[in-house]
Amino acid sequence: MVNAGNRNKGERHPAAALPVARVYVDVPLAHLDKTFDYLIPTQLDEQVVPGCRVRVRFSGRLVDAYVIERAAESEHPKPMFLEKVVSPEPVLASEIAHLARTVADRYAGTMMDVLRLAIPPRHARAEAAPSPEPIDVNPPEETGWGRYPRGPAFLDALKAGRNAHAVWQALPNDDWPRRLAELAVTVAATGRGVVMVVPDYRDVARLHAACLDLVGKAQESAVVALSADLGPSTRYKRWLAVLRGSARIVLGTRATAFAPVKDPGLVVVWDDGDDLHADQRSPYAHVREILTLRAHQTGAAMVIGGFARTAEAQLLLDTGWAHEVIATRDEVRKSAPRVTAIGETDVQLARDPAARAARLPLVSFEAARHALAAGAPVLVQVPRRGYVPALACAQCRAPARCRRCAGPLALPGGFDDGMARPAACRWCGAAEAAFRCGNCGSRRLRAVVVGSKRTAEELGRAFPGVPVRTSGADEVLATVSNAPALVVSTPGAEPVAECGYGAALLLDSWALLGRADLRATEETLRRWMGAAALVRPGVDGGRVVVVAESAFAPVQALVRWDPAWHAAQELEARTELGFPPAVRMASVDGSPDALADFLDNIALPESAEVLGPVPIGETNERALIRTPRVDGRALAAALAVAQKERTARKEPESIRIRLDPLELV
Repeated sequence: MVNAGNRNKGERHPAAALPVARVYVDVPLAHLDKTFDYLIPTQLDEQVVPGCRVRVRFSGRLVDAYVIERAAESEHPKPMFLEKVVSPEPVLASEIAHLARTVADRYAGTMMDVLRLAIPPRHARAEAAPSPEPIDVNPPEETGWGRYPRGPAFLDALKAGRNAHAVWQALPNDDWPRRLAELAVTVAATGRGVVMVVPDYRDVARLHAACLDLVGKAQESAVVALSADLGPSTRYKRWLAVLRGSARIVLGTRATAFAPVKDPGLVVVWDDGDDLHADQRSPYAHVREILTLRAHQTGAAMVIGGFARTAEAQLLLDTGWAHEVIATRDEVRKSAPRVTAIGETDVQLARDPAARAARLPLVSFEAARHALAAGAPVLVQVPRRGYVPALACAQCRAPARCRRCAGPLALPGGFDDGMARPAACRWCGAAEAAFRCGNCGSRRLRAVVVGSKRTAEELGRAFPGVPVRTSGADEVLATVSNAPALVVSTPGAEPVAECGYGAALLLDSWALLGRADLRATEETLRRWMGAAALVRPGVDGGRVVVVAESAFAPVQALVRWDPAWHAAQELEARTELGFPPAVRMASVDGSPDALADFLDNIALPESAEVLGPVPIGETNERALIRTPRVDGRALAAALAVAQKERTARKEPESIRIRLDPLELV
C-alpha cells in the first residue's frame, strides 16, 4: 500500500512569485529567434534570476538557454518547467541583452548568434573564485590632448558625464595608447565604465600597458584586458571581474564591444577601418556599429580614433552625430614625416628616368641609405607575405593561368631533390613546368607582386652588412630596436621602433590600389598612414617614399597628411554611386535555386533595388539589395522575416545574409 504522504513525491510546483521565466533558447533556427515561457519550480526559485544560464527541454531535448526576465503569467496555456540552473551568475546583463537584440535586428541575425560573441563559455572554477573589490581611480594629472584645439573641451565633457561623440584624427608620432588611456582614466575617475576596442593583440598589449602606467600599481585591478589569445579560464575570470563591477576599464579585441561594464560612460574604437573589427560569423556585425548603437542606448560618450578616416566616420561627422578632434595644420606639419611620391617633380624624373617602372626607384634607395647612415631602422612595407604570390607573362603581363582549370599560377617555394619547385596552380595544385602564354606565346614568367621574403632577399643584396628582419603572418614582431636595420613587413604587421623609423618605403602600391574592391583606395591610405605614422617627424629627418604616382588621390592625401579630405571625397563618390555608407546594402549568397526562391518570396521595401544575381565561385550566386538609409531598418526586417520563413519550411539549402559587408565585389 502506497503511503498517502508520498503520493505526490517528485511533483513540481511553480514558484509563488513571478513563476514564469522568459528565455532565449540556444537553437540555430531563425524562426525560433524569440522568447519562450517556462515555469520555475519552487526548488529553483532563488537561483533563477534574469541573465542566468539554464537548461530547458525544447523539442524533446535539453538545450541551453538564457533567462531574460521573470513574469507573473504566461500567454502559453501549459508551459513546461525549467530543468536545471546551470549557474545562478547573471551573465547576461539587461543592458547587454538590449544591445544584443538591437544588433541582431540591425544585421538581420538572431539573438543567439550575437550572444555567442558577447558571452564567453562558462568555467566553473573561475566562476567560483571571488573577484577583486572595486577601487576608485584617480584622474590623470596632465594629458597630451592640448595638441588638439578641441581636446581640452572634449575632456571637460567627459568629466561632466556628457555624451560627447568624437572622430579623433591622431597625429603621426603621437602616443595614441597614452591618449586613449588618458580618456579612459578620466571617465573611470567619475565612477563610470569604459570600453575600448582595438584590432589585434599587439594593440591590446600597448593600450593595456599605457592604462596600467597611468593608474599605477595600486589601482591596476581597475583595468582588464580581454583578447582571444588568453586561455578560456583566464579570459572568463577577467570577464567576470568586469561583470561584477571590479574593473571599470576594459579593453580588448572585437568581442570586447559587448563587455558588461557597469554604467558605461565612454566607448572607443581604434582604427575602425581595420577588417579585424568585422566579425566573420553571423550576423557579421562591425565593432564601430555595435559601439555606436551602445553609445546611443546608454548615453555614453564615444571616440572613433585612428591615423586615417573611414567614409563611415565621415558620415557621422556630416550628419552632426559626431564632431572631429584634429590638430592644426602647423602641428601636423611639425609631427608628420616628409612624404615623397614618384613623379612629383621633373627633377626627380630627370635624375631617375626609370622611376615609374622600377620597383625600388633611386629616391627610395637614397632615403634608406640616409636613414641607415643616421643609425635608424628603415621600414619596408610590402602588400603580400611569402616569396612570389602570383605570376604573369613576362612579355605581355597577362596573368599566368593553369592549362587545366584556368586558375592562377604561383611559385610554391621549397625544393625537390635539390631543384626549385616549378610554378603550380593555386586552385587545383597541378604543376606547370612548361608554361606558355595563351595571349602572346611567351614562355617567360615574372612576379606580379613580390612577397616580403623575396623583398628581404633583394634588400639584403642591395645593402650588404645591414640586418634584415621580416614581420608577417608567420612571425609578427611587436617592436624593433633603434639600431640600423631593414624591417620588411606586410601591412598591419609593422613593429614599433623605440624612437621611430628613420624612413619608410611603401612598395608595390599598385597592387593595393588596383584591387577590385570598393574600399581599395580607403584601405590603401589607411595602411600607408599606419606605417608612415611610425616614422620620425620630418624635422628630425624622417622620410616616407611611396612608390606610386603623385597624382593619385590617396597619394596626395598621404603627402599632405590630410585623411579628412580623402574621406570626404570617398563618401561623396559612394553617395553618387549608391554604395554604403550612403545607403544600406545587403549581400545575399546561396545556390542559384535557393537564391531565386529567396528573392521571389521576400517582401522588400518599395525603395529597394536588387542588383544581380551574379556568379561567385563555382556553385553559388550573389545578389545585392540596396535601399536608402531611412529604409535600412525595413530592409533588415524583411531579410530576417524571409530567412525565418525558409527555416520554418526546413529548406535544405542555406542562405547567407550580410548587411553593409566590407567587400561587395
